[in-house]
Formats: sequence, C-alpha cells, structure tokens
Amino acid sequence: MKSYLIVWFNSEGGKPSEINQRLMSLGFKPLQGTHDYVYEWRKNVEVDEILSFGDKVKMTLQGLNVMFKLETIN
Repeated sequence: MKSYLIVWFNSEGGKPSEINQRLMSLGFKPLQGTHDYVYEWRKNVEVDEILSFGDKVKMTLQGLNVMFKLETIN
C-alpha cells in the first residue's frame, strides 16, 4: 500500500524546505509529478491506521499554514 500526499503552500506559511524536512521525518519520500510525496506501507493497513497516520501528518504540519491531501491506495 502507498499513501500519496499533495501539499498546497501558502505565501504566509512555512518554508517549503522546512515542510519537506518534517514530512521526510515521518517517512515520506519526495516525488515529481502528480503527487508531491509518497509513503510506502510495509503491510496492508486498515482505515483506522490510515486515519491515525493522517493525524500525525496534520500535527507535523500544524502551524505552517499549508493544506494537504492524503490518498492511500492498495
């Protein structure tokens, strides 16, 4: 399973380099193309685990004035 992340920056928000560092600390890898980042799960996960991970992403990006979209596919 993979979770793809798209980030929308705000000119009044955090620096892209700081946002990148924080996301990479969660295990995301940067991409070029349709999605900005990917997180590769080592196993199949249930919806509650994906939601919990989404909570971690939100907490990690809190205060940086960005929006994100998280999409997980099998």
